[in-house]
Amino acid sequence: MEDIIDEIERLKKERKAIILAHLYQPQEIQEIADYTGDSFGLSRQAAGTDAEVIVFCGVKFMAETSNILAPEKITLLPAADATCRMFTDSLTGEVAQMRREKPDAVFVAYVNTPAAVKAMADICCTSSNAAAVVASIPEDKEIVFLPDGNLGSFVEGETGRKMFCWKGGCPTHMGLTEAQLAEAKAKYPAAPVLMHPECRPQLRAMADYVGSTTGIVKYAEKSDAQDFIIATEEGVMYELETRCPGKKFHLASRHMLCPNMKKTTLEKVRDALETLEPRVVVPQDIREKSVTALEKMLAITGK
Repeated sequence: MEDIIDEIERLKKERKAIILAHLYQPQEIQEIADYTGDSFGLSRQAAGTDAEVIVFCGVKFMAETSNILAPEKITLLPAADATCRMFTDSLTGEVAQMRREKPDAVFVAYVNTPAAVKAMADICCTSSNAAAVVASIPEDKEIVFLPDGNLGSFVEGETGRKMFCWKGGCPTHMGLTEAQLAEAKAKYPAAPVLMHPECRPQLRAMADYVGSTTGIVKYAEKSDAQDFIIATEEGVMYELETRCPGKKFHLASRHMLCPNMKKTTLEKVRDALETLEPRVVVPQDIREKSVTALEKMLAITGK
């Protein structure tokens, strides 16, 4: 493994590359990354880096966002088949149909969507700034929030705004059950439950804190508690344990694992740097339509 890491470091310097990794990535990928973070943080890094090559360790829509925000740079997605189970291929057509049906509505697209969907949105958001994005929209405007209905319902509660929320959702977060969480709470009764808003409403009602991946990490850092139950993808455990030495973290369920986030390997990162493939290139017409929605998102700070 050390040999591969040495190769990655050498190639990274030769290519003038930066490695960005989502907090749900495998530990060994987070360890070699120049920057780790959630979707919002990674978007900011992609928009502001002076590197010539961006190696995006995540899933396809994240690499697309990187290419939209920094089209002059080469964007590599080492795990070319890392997609997302939150939506199907029919999403783009369904959103286009709803745009025709609701021409005056404001469409808010979660950044975790394909580029073609971002191109139809008025503004994008991440889980960390979704409430702030919705709050920025005039109250007389109808809002369509997509594609994660659970995040949408959370934002409704945070803002008091009634929206049309898409019925999609993240299978990793939706798969958590009340019984699993109740079992974890019984096992660690003093541990606060820190949960991602992509979980279902009845689960969120059982949590002590609901927020973005970065928000969960910050809460754990500041809290006086020593044990925590974590209700999001298990990859965040590495960041939590790194940033909060001495504290203990327990997954709400051992099933909270995204198979697509785990497709990146050190070998794939090395090969991508060596061959400068596989590249992610968003078509120009889609990029031009989606960049405004992303730039609006980046201008609004979340929590």
